[in-house]
Amino acid sequence: MSTDAPTAPTTPQPLPGGASAPDGYQLVTLGPDDRDAYLGVDVLAFGQPDLEDPPVPVDWSRAAGVRTTPADGAAGELAAVHASYPFDLPVPGARLPAAGLTWLSVHPLHRRRRLASAMIAHHLQRTAARGEPLSVLTASEASIYGRFGYGSAAPVVTVTVPRGAALRPVPGSERLTTRLERADATRHAAVVHAVHTAAGAAGPGRPGWAPRSTPALQEAFFWDPPGERHGAEALLLLTVSDPGAEDAGHGTRAHALVARTPTTVGGDLDRVRVREAAAVDPAAARALWGVLLDLDLTTVVEARLPVDDALLHQLVDARSARPVVRDQVWVRLVDLPAALAGRRYPAPVDVVLEVTDALLPANAGRWHLVGGPQGAQVTRTGSEAHLALDVRDLGAAYLGGVGLAALAGAGLVRELVPGTLAPASTAFGWPLAPACSWTF
Repeated sequence: MSTDAPTAPTTPQPLPGGASAPDGYQLVTLGPDDRDAYLGVDVLAFGQPDLEDPPVPVDWSRAAGVRTTPADGAAGELAAVHASYPFDLPVPGARLPAAGLTWLSVHPLHRRRRLASAMIAHHLQRTAARGEPLSVLTASEASIYGRFGYGSAAPVVTVTVPRGAALRPVPGSERLTTRLERADATRHAAVVHAVHTAAGAAGPGRPGWAPRSTPALQEAFFWDPPGERHGAEALLLLTVSDPGAEDAGHGTRAHALVARTPTTVGGDLDRVRVREAAAVDPAAARALWGVLLDLDLTTVVEARLPVDDALLHQLVDARSARPVVRDQVWVRLVDLPAALAGRRYPAPVDVVLEVTDALLPANAGRWHLVGGPQGAQVTRTGSEAHLALDVRDLGAAYLGGVGLAALAGAGLVRELVPGTLAPASTAFGWPLAPACSWTF
């Protein structure tokens, strides 16, 4: 694959929707013929290694970019790209269509020219036109997306657990069986997808647990070229199964995709890096981590998990995990009334929100939200506002993991009518912390 962002042979077509690129550039659609140029921009933007035939699991109908506009009218150089994945996203108590913004890249020689701003504006317009009330992303840089109305809604915790760390017993885990083998997309993609989906739906459901929604995404998740392993072995798959349920076709109850790294070439193994761990119930989680924390010749296990993951409570000494919290899923309300009405609220809510939104003015104004566990209604109103906040902070609170009261304590939500913040904050919460097990 070339890394010099070659010009694709297709003729660019202006995109509808009203978004405009800066002078000297043009927003364009992209298609399969643009694959090499698309990859070229991404490689140069993120400094990735030159890998042979990497997967590009994008739906080309959702891909776009920015080209230069030469004076002779020819197809210009591709200067920036982006795409989105179609998600049926778990939100508190429900699922909503969402656009997973991805592959957002700007060629290093075209930075600081508002190309990313133009692409995000157009992405939001197209998201609204498709009837997707939410846009979500995982950010390479945490400081970028807030200015576009995205709020950090689902923090996750990175843990480094020493080998042999003791776990509390969980009834039923001892009768489960485990299997460790080389990971293979052809043989394993379907079962990993099934366990991942079931894990996100377990209990009250985990908001933000974005599905790998297409076969191309499910297969690409297994991509494991030697040049990307950083000295680790080829990817392994650990599964936990219930022998009594095998005949029913749903015996696998947990999985982990992992790789061990030696301390030196030919030396002892050291770290066990977990690409993804998912379990559908507590017993399966206990059996999974019981194996991962007891692999011979290793010293520590590294994983990124929900902040309330079962492991953190099953550890006898939770301090041994050395948890570090960081952002994961960012949420942007594109159609505010549809987004607020589309989720559920574990406690009754009756509140008027005064929302600012500089990028999507249709979201701005006062909105009366009335709802509860069975549903909600959202209408424009001229009534007195109870709370005032920006759409960024409403996005942060949307999945139920960041409290409105906590945001008010940071000066980001204003309580205009005393006594209205606490019940609203309670209603926006959710029993399980939001999280996403992979980066998209």
